[in-house]
Amino acid sequence: MPRPEIYISVDIEADGPLPGPNSMLSLGAAAFVLDNDKKNEVLVPRLVSTWTGNLQQIEGANMDPNTKVFWEKNPAAWAECRKEPLLRADLAMESFAKWVVSFKRKENGGYRPVFVGAPAGFDFTYVYWYLIRFYGSSPFSFSALDMKTYVSAVMDLPYHDSGKRSYPKRWFTNLPHTHVALDDAIEQGYLFCNMLKERKENPDLGQIKK
Repeated sequence: MPRPEIYISVDIEADGPLPGPNSMLSLGAAAFVLDNDKKNEVLVPRLVSTWTGNLQQIEGANMDPNTKVFWEKNPAAWAECRKEPLLRADLAMESFAKWVVSFKRKENGGYRPVFVGAPAGFDFTYVYWYLIRFYGSSPFSFSALDMKTYVSAVMDLPYHDSGKRSYPKRWFTNLPHTHVALDDAIEQGYLFCNMLKERKENPDLGQIKK
């Protein structure tokens, strides 16, 4: 039997679109599994653990002008991602990587971690670059699960029509989207688990519909 997967929902906040010229300001991650509720014969999303940290900006990097405008419009979220302590990038990525790897240990479930992002092309790009640059390796290897791509497949929709507006309301929780990395990682994690739960509970129904 293959080892079970644990889904690491990740959200990052940054001061621009490109790691290196710009900096990651905050990283939030929430680890989820789907538990079997045998009594009710359903799968239940379970939040296992979280990791979060605010990072020092990279020496020599600069804030992107368009991103600066975004942060000026969201002062509360900016204040959250600049709260002390601001971690050095190398220490932050070492701590984060060790947290991810801990789930692989037998006593912690022996899971295979899966990076979940929305869009993975942004969040994973930043996290992977930081992991390689400041830690030397990635516990996710080269891979990330993109929620938009997953929805495009399970709902048989064109990729560009697979954003949140296309999601069935039953997938959503009442959790807010705050632009605070950990808040948004948890919200995103429950959203992903709800779509995954529906696919696993109904594997023979063909494409999921609204």
